[in-house]
Amino acid sequence: MTALNRKIRVLVIDDSSLVRTILSQGLAQDPGIEVVGSAPDPFVARDKIVTLQPDVLTLDVEMPRMDGVEFLRRLMPQYPLPVVMVSALTKKGQRITLDALEAGAVDFVTKPSTDVARGLSSMLMELRTKIKIASGANVAHWKERRATLFAGKALAAPRALAESTDKIIAIGASTGGTEAVRAVISRYPANTPGVLIVQHMPAGFTRLFADRLNELCPMQVKEAASGDRIMTGRILIAPGERQLWVRRSGGIYEVECRPGEKVSGHCPSVDVMMHSVAEAAGPNAVGIMLTGMGRDGAAGMLAMRRAGARNIAQDEKSSVVFGMPKEAFANGGAEKLVPLEEIAQTSLNMLA
Repeated sequence: MTALNRKIRVLVIDDSSLVRTILSQGLAQDPGIEVVGSAPDPFVARDKIVTLQPDVLTLDVEMPRMDGVEFLRRLMPQYPLPVVMVSALTKKGQRITLDALEAGAVDFVTKPSTDVARGLSSMLMELRTKIKIASGANVAHWKERRATLFAGKALAAPRALAESTDKIIAIGASTGGTEAVRAVISRYPANTPGVLIVQHMPAGFTRLFADRLNELCPMQVKEAASGDRIMTGRILIAPGERQLWVRRSGGIYEVECRPGEKVSGHCPSVDVMMHSVAEAAGPNAVGIMLTGMGRDGAAGMLAMRRAGARNIAQDEKSSVVFGMPKEAFANGGAEKLVPLEEIAQTSLNMLA
């Protein structure tokens, strides 16, 4: 984390000179941020990183010569730095942005495509906020690439789970969560009870995120839609800009997804999902809080525990941002803190 008595040093990387100017001037409006330089491509950026020693990088996704993803894949194992991607809101841009998050980026903002004047101001405000969050992110683990988290086969579910159809695993995540979510659910066997996930992510990205996870996991993964049944072997990802609730109908659980006000600052909100799980499933649920900024989900996880659910949260060492897990543990919602690589097995044991 950067020292409290000095500004956050930022290096702006974008192939457009206009965008570099806009970002530099916009970031300089914050007294806590200092833009120490800019670069038109990763090759120039590589040298400036060494000489300027920035605390945070902003990185364009699509660039000539070398895109942002390839740059991250080369940079992070050698010189891990917090990176905030600047993405165009296109299908291609969304896919590459997800690649960038998997390669080590802490977060991303989207460039405005309509109402540029108003959208630009909003984007710069969001970027300033995310740079401050990123400046405290833990990215040191990228020197090890965390390869062991994804190399193993799926775990064996406890025998008692084979005949259980009324269990729910509810997972909340935010900053750094795409990697953490993948690390957990890729280890779940195909006969794991139904899983619900709220990952703070805009509309459009959640569908691509679900599709990508579906290719990697023994369980089926899909973006949730109203009426989808929560069932063994299925993982449902809350859609961006929709709140997700769990409803019980007789002996089955279903989800309802619809637009709603932000709760705890987010839509979808972990709090909304977990409060509904507490009401619908009670002791038949397990809650998991993964890396993320803020306290979304802390109240919902406490409600789950009071309803008889078992809950855990990711530990500080393995979290990119130890905000949401810390709050969930501090208020009593999470029973204990668990390293990321042990969360899948721990949660399966709790279901047995």
